[in-house]
Amino acid sequence: IEHGVHRIAGLSADRGRAASHHPVGAPALLVVHHSLAPVSTLTPLLSRAGRQGFVVGDMSDVDNFSPIDSIDVPDAPLYLLYDLDRGDAMANWSPDEALPAITDTGRTPLTLTEGVHWLLQRPDVLERGTCFMTIGSRLRKPSGALDARTPAVWISNGTGRDGSANRDAPKVGWCWAGNRHTWLGFGSARRRLTVDG
Repeated sequence: IEHGVHRIAGLSADRGRAASHHPVGAPALLVVHHSLAPVSTLTPLLSRAGRQGFVVGDMSDVDNFSPIDSIDVPDAPLYLLYDLDRGDAMANWSPDEALPAITDTGRTPLTLTEGVHWLLQRPDVLERGTCFMTIGSRLRKPSGALDARTPAVWISNGTGRDGSANRDAPKVGWCWAGNRHTWLGFGSARRRLTVDG
């Protein structure tokens, strides 16, 4: 509400407050459905070290990344995510390796929208050297095949096309599905639950 996400989504502040106080019995993250709050609009609301979040220049299609088929995102304006984990133990795994390992434990990978919501509510989750991928979102090509890019959120070094003004800023970018990175885990949750806000 402080960031104005409810206004972006066309929801009242009272509805957001009611949903966030849902008696869940465990720590949970409130998420606005991706169709109501696009990542391109949410990312600039992120902040770290006085720097505004941004989407990398070669990801202008970020809002076309949608939940993968194996994920059941509630068809509701607001929902809750339980038992989030940054996936540090899976650092240096590739997305292709991580997805089956996550699902085999009964967990679900975070979508990019969910990852951004997590950082809006818990900016301390993003730490240099231990950032995370959100492989629950992928871009589907017209042929039906998945684009090889997998989205992630990390901290910019301010080099290259990022520009020095973005050093230390939260950065929404991507990595190849088959590549490994020592500083990227895989965000996941135990389950999703619809709420009546």
